[in-house]
Amino acid sequence: MPHALSPLPKKDFGYSEAEHLLARAGFGGTPEQILTLTDMGCEDAVEYLLDWERIPDPASDGSQFRSDIMVPLTRDQREKRNKARRSGDESALEKFRDARQARQREDRRQMRDIQMWWLERLIETPRPLQEKMTLFWHGHFATGYRAVEDSWHMMLQNNFLRQNAGGNFRNDLVHGIIRDPAMIKYLNNNQNTRKAPNENLARELMELFTLGEGAGYTEDDIKEGARALTGMSYRDDAFAFNQRNHDSSGKRIFGRSGQFDGDDFVELIFQQPAISWFVPWKIHRFFVNDAFEVDSDTKRAVSRMGRTFRNTSWEVRPMLRELLCSKWFYDDRHRWTMIKSPIQLTVQAIRSLGTPARNINRLNQACGVMGQQLFQPPSVKGWEAGRKWINTSTLFVRENMLVYLMTGRDPASRAWEASRGGWTAEPLVAHLRGLPDRDEVVDIVTYLSRLLLGSPPTDGSLDRWVAFARNRESLDNETLTHLLSLMTAAPEYQLC
Repeated sequence: MPHALSPLPKKDFGYSEAEHLLARAGFGGTPEQILTLTDMGCEDAVEYLLDWERIPDPASDGSQFRSDIMVPLTRDQREKRNKARRSGDESALEKFRDARQARQREDRRQMRDIQMWWLERLIETPRPLQEKMTLFWHGHFATGYRAVEDSWHMMLQNNFLRQNAGGNFRNDLVHGIIRDPAMIKYLNNNQNTRKAPNENLARELMELFTLGEGAGYTEDDIKEGARALTGMSYRDDAFAFNQRNHDSSGKRIFGRSGQFDGDDFVELIFQQPAISWFVPWKIHRFFVNDAFEVDSDTKRAVSRMGRTFRNTSWEVRPMLRELLCSKWFYDDRHRWTMIKSPIQLTVQAIRSLGTPARNINRLNQACGVMGQQLFQPPSVKGWEAGRKWINTSTLFVRENMLVYLMTGRDPASRAWEASRGGWTAEPLVAHLRGLPDRDEVVDIVTYLSRLLLGSPPTDGSLDRWVAFARNRESLDNETLTHLLSLMTAAPEYQLC
């Protein structure tokens, strides 16, 4: 009997399905890349994306960045500072403050460099699903630089998420995240002691990372969980357990009693029924349909994902494999329905159209203006996504950013100041040139509209684009660029 995630029949996996897969399980691709996945067939294409370790990764791992900017004071420095405080030596204290402010300025500069490093990596990666999952986990285990104030710790967390992007959710990701210096600082667990328990990490661990808001736990479970997490801190760039700050007395969590520590707390969480629903639902929203509403069909699909998740002892890849190979994933009701995040919009435009990235710093700034600044989600809840991405100001930036990628023209510059950087749209349509007994203009306009919008629009736009192309002297690169600018300004282009 078919189940909610029954496999897509082999005969039903064609070009549009491969395009959908590459957009959702990555950041889109060129027509040639889509054809390659089409020829592979669904199972092999999904396996190729999932088994990313087999693909060489030439990108830097971030080791070029400095780890010694926000180092703690040495013992000798602490003694000198404390002596200055006791004696009221403002001159000496001012030097300490100036030195710290200088380090903070340098660290902020490095954080911008790290943001650009990741954005560039997203654009160039030969492992799109690994980076897509890293972006998912960044929004799931949301941690913001402004609270952490240590760019190297953010870099370490990013690499941790990438290394475990397709691993075991319990053993790798959750047990790992409670030891992550950036997360510990972000949720103040370095201030969680037996004499003054801090509930932030315990609360978010259940509410946002594993079970979901109010799903099978009580306020008492949060308080007791916080006591279990006491003493879990960091020293410089590494996790450190402070035994003196740990509450080793008995605790009662989820109705069970014991001298639980942080790892015990995690294991108790994974015995709760809600663990089989919450993360599969978030993955479903990220890859399939970002609607918050859960109808009966969606409930069956997520429940099936949760069953696979649980039966494989919380491995991420088997759940993803089943989802991405399913009829449900490719159902028409899910295609071209999700509003592209700023990162998706930017990276997919470059990867699918083959434009140069122009200026990574400007693209990074534009993504921030559009509402998605890497390493700085708006809160511990991450980005809300969906319709939240679109408003009158962000739509204006979205359209200008696409014109900038294609023409090199900054919105504030004059037309003659544009630098095309050698990009041409011609490779996108070269296969349609000179075909016998064909209307080249109609073929090219129709093809580009399918490539960018999923299908030609039915509101008359296609006819207007054809008329525009016919009125030009030739269907040269300038005309093609104008056409692409019109198409990427269409509301449908905001969807994937």
